[in-house]
Amino acid sequence: MKTPKQLAKHLREVYFGGNWTAVNIKDTLADVTFKEATTQIDSTNTIETLVYHLHYYVTLDLRVLEGGPLVGSDKESFIHDSVTSQKEWEDFLEVRYIEAKKFVKSIESLSEETLWKDFVAEKHGNYYRNLAGIIEHTHYHLGQIVLLKKLIRNGN
Repeated sequence: MKTPKQLAKHLREVYFGGNWTAVNIKDTLADVTFKEATTQIDSTNTIETLVYHLHYYVTLDLRVLEGGPLVGSDKESFIHDSVTSQKEWEDFLEVRYIEAKKFVKSIESLSEETLWKDFVAEKHGNYYRNLAGIIEHTHYHLGQIVLLKKLIRNGN
């Protein structure tokens, strides 16, 4: 399997299942209510904020893969409007899943050669580094989401 297809597979699996860690975004969030998603424990980020944050970078890179500019900042990756109902929470998630699927398809269509080119500018590294980084970043925050979900449900 070519590298772009491998990367796309890993991203698809962390979002939708089938990876060897046996945990993914969609299944983990399937039974999370908007009240749980917006519950803050001490000074941690909420589940909603973590989902927004981890997907923020998917959105930025997707725009680049579609031929657009790289516009965003780490600071902005935590700034969002909070959902106020279960419907808004479900809609919020659905948008992320649609974008993730689109991102996966965009990655699959990359050439092997493109992966080793600069991602917009040399300072950002190459495409491979950015795409692999998003996958690692997603796994990292998925672990936090799993822990927060357990803590919230245990009343901590």
